[in-house]
Amino acid sequence: MSATFEDLRVLKSAEEIADSVWKIVIQWDAFAKDVVGKQMARSDDSVGANIAESFGRFNFGEKLQFLYYSRGSIFETKYWSNRTRVRGLMKPEEV
Repeated sequence: MSATFEDLRVLKSAEEIADSVWKIVIQWDAFAKDVVGKQMARSDDSVGANIAESFGRFNFGEKLQFLYYSRGSIFETKYWSNRTRVRGLMKPEEV
């Protein structure tokens, strides 16, 4: 039996992380939001968005390509997370 879109645990995890990052970033001052926050929120949202788009594709190669995009967004989010920690925008335990 195949999973439904709503059953994808990895997508649920991606949504939870993106929403928690949003709640933190929205509180930053304008400069931090503009330089780091927008980029981090976009890359974080892109992880789940590409997983979702992959689920909607029927061709295996297309599915795989969107999962690769998602993986790339994970690495981009990790980069921005490291910047937030080093710049004192997020606590290490939040990152």
